[in-house]
Formats: sequence, structure tokens, C-alpha cells
Amino acid sequence: MNPIPPPSSGRELSDPPSDGISNLRFSNHSDHLLVSSWDSSVRLYDASANVLRGKFLHKKPVLDCCFHDDSSGFTAGADHTVRRYVFNAGKEDILGKHDGPVRCVEYSYAAGQLISGSWDKTLKSWDPRGASGPSHTLVGTYPQPERVYSMSLVGHRLVVATAGRHVNVYDLRNMSQPEQRRESSLKYQTRCVRCYPNGTGFALSSVEGRVAMEFFDLSEAGQAKKYAFKCHRKSEAGRDTVYPVNATAFHPIYGTFATGGCDGYVNVWDGNNKKRLYQYSKYPSSVAALSFSRDGRLLAVASSYTFEEGEKQHEPDAIFVRSVNEIEVKPKPKVYPTPPP
Repeated sequence: MNPIPPPSSGRELSDPPSDGISNLRFSNHSDHLLVSSWDSSVRLYDASANVLRGKFLHKKPVLDCCFHDDSSGFTAGADHTVRRYVFNAGKEDILGKHDGPVRCVEYSYAAGQLISGSWDKTLKSWDPRGASGPSHTLVGTYPQPERVYSMSLVGHRLVVATAGRHVNVYDLRNMSQPEQRRESSLKYQTRCVRCYPNGTGFALSSVEGRVAMEFFDLSEAGQAKKYAFKCHRKSEAGRDTVYPVNATAFHPIYGTFATGGCDGYVNVWDGNNKKRLYQYSKYPSSVAALSFSRDGRLLAVASSYTFEEGEKQHEPDAIFVRSVNEIEVKPKPKVYPTPPP
């Protein structure tokens, strides 16, 4: 008897959050998956075994999360607080506070520091080794031009996207000034920024169904490579419906990337060859977050209504983990025309 193949959307994890999923991330060391939610929880799953390994509750929604090591992680709280949770010990540390909701957290293994970005228009860096009190952990506070919406790290580079379409690029070894102050090449509000795994640039997605591919190299030749493309749109009876692109995730092996939108679709793109490689079948709700596992074999998808149409009846929030087939993510070789004899 043939085993039943998993549904095309992937395997649904049990014990999902009961409200909007703000982010999910795979560990760098295993198939552990960390999930933050508007239901005020942060959850740790073993995605391969479909087991909830642990859960902590905040008093208010959790807007982001990232791993510290395989069994501990950091959270960004709507209660203005940056926390660390050690799941196997059931332990919670408060690293410190912002003056507004904390929107993003990123841990740098290179610098041994956590960076948090807030709607109070600041970044803060923390040394989690001093997590016995805020004065011990805070390394620095760095003002931003507007509220922080999204951040991404590659090596020592940190990219910060804020309201007002500002983009600041920092070197973590010298945070006193941004290395580059840029403006998004997209006309509308930034939803997500993610750095290329090879460290040469970053992808920005907007609420208006577009993604921009940007490069750190400011030379004329470097900037000539940048481009933007439309995606997550629907054309019916001559009318275009445009959806926000909520999430971007790069494949760790091939450097191709997936985008998720409020249309419920996940698309996989080959940025170098400017081609779409694959579209997965539609998810029950908006795709709120995406993450590839460390070896690129799994893709976690948060199917979670993001309230782009206000309060309405919607499908329950769910996390799907799909096995990734190489054909979906591997760039296709360029076919050159055969020269005439």
C-alpha cells in the first residue's frame, strides 16, 4: 500500500497559536521552529516530529522572535519589553525595555548581541550574557528616522527598514552611524526586508504587491543591478487586485527566495535570472511569515489573517511545514541558443 502523500500545502502543526502569527523562524541547529503570536505566546515546536516543545505567555502580543541557541530565544513584546526564554529550563529573563512596542529582534552570532527595533523610533543592542538587569545588558541606543518595521542581518551587516520608506544599513562593529542611509525604491510602505545569504544586498517587499532587489555596492555598476518586480496580484475582468507582500525567505543553499502575500500564495523566485520558479497551492488565509530550515529541506508557512481588510470572519491561524522539492527552489540553468554552424 502506498503511503498517503502529505497535502500540497504541507503538514499542519498541532497546537497552533489562537490569534495572528507575527513571525516564525527555524533554528540554525535543528528543525526546531520558534513562533510568536498576537495571542501573547511564544512557542517552540519540533517541526519534524510535530511536537510543541514549550510555550511562554506574555501579558500582551508578541510581535517577533528569534533563536539564541537551539532551546532558547528572544522576543519583541507589545508591552515594550525584550525578553529571553530558555525553554528546557522554563526560565525567563528580561533584557530591557523600549518606550514603545518592540517590533523586531535579531540575534547576531558574529557580535554576540541582540538587536531590537521599536515603534519608539530606536534600535537598541543588548548583551544577553548580562541578563540580570537592564543596566547590565544594554550596549547602546541608536535613533532611527521613523518607527522600525523590519530588520535583517547578514554577517556584520544589519539592514533596518522603517516607516516613511527609510532604509538604514549598519556595520555591527560600529553602530554609531549608519554605513548607508537609503530610501526604498518602492513607492509604498515596506512590509519586510531580508538580506541575501551571500551578503551582497537585500530584498524589500511592500504593501503594494512588489519586491525590490537592492545591492550594498554603491558604485554605478553595483547599483545598475538593482530592479523591482510585481507579484501577488490578481487580474479579473480588467481590474487588478494588489496584495501586500508580508514575508520573504531565502533558501540557504540556492539563494532563491520565497515570498508570501495576503493573497494566500507562496511564490518561489530566482532573483539572478528574474524568473518565478514555482507557486504553491493557495493557503487558507494570508501568508504572514515564512522560514526555510537550515538545510533548505523544509519551509514553514504561517497561514494567518493579517487584518488587511479589518475585522472579519477568517480561517483559523495555522502553521504548515512542507517538504521542499529541489525542483521548486533550484535555479534552472540558462539555455543559450545554439550558434548557427
